[in-house]
Amino acid sequence: MNRCLVTVALLLPALALADVDQRFARMRDASEPLGSLSGFLNRYIGECGDMFASANCRTKADEFRKIYRGKKMYMIVTEDVATMVSPGAYQPHTGAYVINILPFFAGGKYALTHGTPKKTDAQGNPILPLLTVSGTTPEGWNGGMFQRMFDSRGIRVQVVFTPLDIWSVTKPSGGKTFGVSARVEAILVTEGRTGEELGLWLDGKDANKKK
Repeated sequence: MNRCLVTVALLLPALALADVDQRFARMRDASEPLGSLSGFLNRYIGECGDMFASANCRTKADEFRKIYRGKKMYMIVTEDVATMVSPGAYQPHTGAYVINILPFFAGGKYALTHGTPKKTDAQGNPILPLLTVSGTTPEGWNGGMFQRMFDSRGIRVQVVFTPLDIWSVTKPSGGKTFGVSARVEAILVTEGRTGEELGLWLDGKDANKKK
């Protein structure tokens, strides 16, 4: 499925578990909560191309971008739509694992990305480098249990980001895909049912990776 068609569901921070990594919590609490990613992207990019657009649509979009460009925002991607995470390597003897994160957060027909995509794949999806986080499963877990968290949509993702510029890439079939590039400040990956932390991406790297 084209990831542009997947809508990111969002909740306010009050619904997030308070017992999270304090490094992430401080950043989250200093950010403005986002109620709807699709609504935010529509206003940031500017929905001005149809007959129902107001005469001052472009002006409103420019004003909206001036307010929010460079401002830290916070969103939660709920389990049912957190398709940007996937299982990486799993070490059965130690329980050590890697989780891959594609920094592409779809909202309606637009998307928020970490950085600016330059090209698409054969299906027209913007190509972005993967981010990774790591951790260790609790005692008694195995590779099948780790895999099932993803298969059963059991992962929740929380993101702190700073919106920057508008991007566009040409699709192989013609036309363009639009989105907003951002500087992703932090990504917290948790098990949705328990709220247990699975990984933290912070300051441009895996925050829990052992040196």
